[in-house]
Amino acid sequence: MGGEKGQSVIAVNGTAVNGTGMLSPGTATALLPPLRRFVSPALARGSGQTSGWGPAGEQAPDQRYLDQALHQAALYVHWPYCERRCTYCNFNKYISTSVNHNAMRDGLVRETETLLGYSQVKEITSVFIGGGTPSLARPSTIASILETVARVTHVPHNMEVSMEANPTSAAASRLAEFKAAGVTRLSLGVQALCDRDLRILGRDHTAREALWSLEEASRLFPGHTSVDLIFGRPGQNVASWEDELEQLIALCDHHVSLYQLTLERGTALYKQVQEKALSVPEQETMAWMYQAARSILGKAGFLQYEVSNFAKNGAVCMHNLGYWRGRQYLGVGPGAHGRFVPLGEGETQREARIQTLEPNDWLREVRRFGHGTRKRVQQSELDILEELLVMGLRMNEGLTHQFWLQRSPGFDLQEALGDAAEVKQYLEDELLVLDDRGLRCSWEGLALLDTLLPTLLHQLQLSYQKSVNRSLPLTCFVPPAPGPTPTSHT
Repeated sequence: MGGEKGQSVIAVNGTAVNGTGMLSPGTATALLPPLRRFVSPALARGSGQTSGWGPAGEQAPDQRYLDQALHQAALYVHWPYCERRCTYCNFNKYISTSVNHNAMRDGLVRETETLLGYSQVKEITSVFIGGGTPSLARPSTIASILETVARVTHVPHNMEVSMEANPTSAAASRLAEFKAAGVTRLSLGVQALCDRDLRILGRDHTAREALWSLEEASRLFPGHTSVDLIFGRPGQNVASWEDELEQLIALCDHHVSLYQLTLERGTALYKQVQEKALSVPEQETMAWMYQAARSILGKAGFLQYEVSNFAKNGAVCMHNLGYWRGRQYLGVGPGAHGRFVPLGEGETQREARIQTLEPNDWLREVRRFGHGTRKRVQQSELDILEELLVMGLRMNEGLTHQFWLQRSPGFDLQEALGDAAEVKQYLEDELLVLDDRGLRCSWEGLALLDTLLPTLLHQLQLSYQKSVNRSLPLTCFVPPAPGPTPTSHT
């Protein structure tokens, strides 16, 4: 899940989320209303997860939360190679016809070992293999990484291991091998069910291949197959988008991710639109597409648990929920991001880490140092609270009071945000809800969070400064350091 910019950059699946909340996911798309959301109570019960650490309404001890937060982490693994660059993509990926698979395997394994040692986590809760095109990696590489995780730390018996894949015939023929290697959940980059649009996007599969790959994936990963679709494509309209969605949900398994096409400077598609060789729909039309998708998927039994993610029967992506809940994650591979407390290095403050971007440079650094970390930034209490706000409001249930107070005792949501005139107006306009449960977006507000977040972040900064001036006992994540621990190295 990118790069650092601004004061509050969050990484999701190794990709950066900027201070306004805009996310660019690993499938090289960006969403219309830039939000990420929480799982609903019903969905949480169905997946065996809860939105807190104890029974509803119970305030868990801060130390219990801190201990669990420090001793658990998710793992993101970045495979940087693709067979071609899509016309809309400006992500950290590389086209190579001569990938040294053995070297990449050894580098990813070694960096995984190193970062596990630096973090001193006792349990990896989930793994996400993104890219690039991870389905171009050898299944044995994935197996080696997972074996390393299992050897160094505790792995739950039902740990989710997600992998992104392109729906080509070649990739689909290898899905059984990836399952045997340990992958439990597949995310297919379908992107479109129209051959013309796939050509415009620079994709290397056809609509027929996409449907065949989806069928094969659903057979091998029943209930754990997700598809990605892009809307706002050149020449697309609301009617054609609705038809495409209806076709997809008649075949797809239990999870759909929808992203609005974003024109990024430096990409081939950006140039084509600038030169008026192609045109994309107006913003109002794309807003209608988004709302139409929410309606169609809702009627088909999908719950929108996050702004761009829809699930049936509890088939949420647990790895991504960890990001949105502000939990630790390690980023392994070229350009990967991480957020964790490096206890193994004697540190007690959470850090944002970015690995070296270029694969060959990254490999050299891993061989020399055991890791390819290029940038380390200690996160202040305010940095962490800003991330919690941005990510929390992307979730279905938003931020509960319990969730917030576990991370910032003595500085509640009402004090942080509720007294500002602008926020009160958002509440009056029913774009936000602040009640006994916590703070969240309304259904209407969810589509407008991009415009709400700058005000909310500014108010949080002002309130935080006032609380510091009054010397409130704020604590985010970091208990006193434990005794000496051995060292081994997002």
